[in-house]
Amino acid sequence: MPINVLMPALSPTMEKGNLAKWLKKEGDAVKSGDVLAEIETDKATMEVEAIDEGVLAKILVPEGTADVPVNDLIALIAAEGEDPGSVQAPSGGGAAPAAAKDAPKTDASPASQNTTPGGGHMSYERVNEAPGGAVPGARSDGAAQAAPAGGRVFASPLARRIAKQEGIDLAGVQGSGPHGRVIERDVRAAAANGTGKAAAAKPAEPPAGKTAAAAAPAPKAAASAPSGLSLDQVRGFFDKGAYEEVPLDGMRKTIAKRLTEAMQVAPHFYLTVDCELDALMRLREQLNSSAGKDKDGKPLFKLSVNDFVIKAMGLALMRVPAANAVWAEDRILRFNNAEVGVAVAIDGGLFTPVIRRADQKTLSTISNEMKDFAARARAKKLKPEEYQGGVTSVSNLGMFGIKHFTAVINPPQSTILAVGAGEKRMVVKGDAPAVVQVMTCTLSCDHRVLDGALGAELIAAFKSLIENPMGMLV
Repeated sequence: MPINVLMPALSPTMEKGNLAKWLKKEGDAVKSGDVLAEIETDKATMEVEAIDEGVLAKILVPEGTADVPVNDLIALIAAEGEDPGSVQAPSGGGAAPAAAKDAPKTDASPASQNTTPGGGHMSYERVNEAPGGAVPGARSDGAAQAAPAGGRVFASPLARRIAKQEGIDLAGVQGSGPHGRVIERDVRAAAANGTGKAAAAKPAEPPAGKTAAAAAPAPKAAASAPSGLSLDQVRGFFDKGAYEEVPLDGMRKTIAKRLTEAMQVAPHFYLTVDCELDALMRLREQLNSSAGKDKDGKPLFKLSVNDFVIKAMGLALMRVPAANAVWAEDRILRFNNAEVGVAVAIDGGLFTPVIRRADQKTLSTISNEMKDFAARARAKKLKPEEYQGGVTSVSNLGMFGIKHFTAVINPPQSTILAVGAGEKRMVVKGDAPAVVQVMTCTLSCDHRVLDGALGAELIAAFKSLIENPMGMLV
């Protein structure tokens, strides 16, 4: 029986991907480890490897196809001994076939699924068996993977918002995303089928002596925040021919969605300090001049001011452990080590690769990691696990001459540090004027995790490390 090749989930939040290129063609023999195709996510281009041997019998989704949902059927592999010419595509086209009512249940536990290096999964299954994940929005008789009473339902933020708007109870929706996660298409399918509707609460009878009008429920609040002007409304402000329309790519869509949600969901407040850089610049020059050479005579490292900023932020989080935390729906997660993301600008967007255990790494290690991350980010070759997560981030616009700005927190992180340019300023020291090099930094804080005093303690620890940089070497 042929083997299904499904669109893999290459990151925990991936719901769709673009099938950029097939590296095998129909009739090619494949073995475990062969690269079948290249998949474009919103952040990177990833290779999909085969995990079975056989012959690629049918390609169901041609290369160049955009927005292919996770778990959709994209190809069929003829197993050993099968005639590739006899393999037929299912009647549903590219969609994964649904299970027959009397089909045996397959093991959908995480342990039974194949995983990719990025933490996603790639299920290869027999055509006459149901793929892991049932028809979106459907529930089998008494066997749906609904959350137990009082249990947690795992769903994407977009799915939760749509469910709220449509009055859908997520506990009644079976997810088709990674590990049963409820995603957008599951909720839309449930809404279209009329399943999973939240039961309306029965109004309580008014107490004796109260009129019906007095006991009437309050008007329902608006389901969602305004979504902004429509395309036609925006076009109406301008003359035709005065502009060029640029379609949004996956990265720009993701940036727009996530940061809009961040500003709506995470209550931001901002703390600004001026950090003197004279001691840091002297130490940086001394360390760079003492760097060893490789076989080609090039320095083994070259420290930037940003490398010191990353290290200082990592150590500051360890000095203020209550700030080394993120918001997680109904609780706060506090971490044992500092994970610091760093914004890297690329054409059309940005990546935020994460320096893991920044508090424990040397400045030279951080510097070399960042050079590697930046190069691969610009080539869109970062792995999802290299830019996901993190507790805080650093966004440095100093190289553009920006003196001061505020940054938007990147969920699920709880803070982000906006770093301005270093410049010479006149200050008062010992009742006398003095010229010092100063860098303005602004910390954006999620008020759900940090209160004002805690945020102030964190940025004060950072300032102390920047102005006394020898503390980063011990």
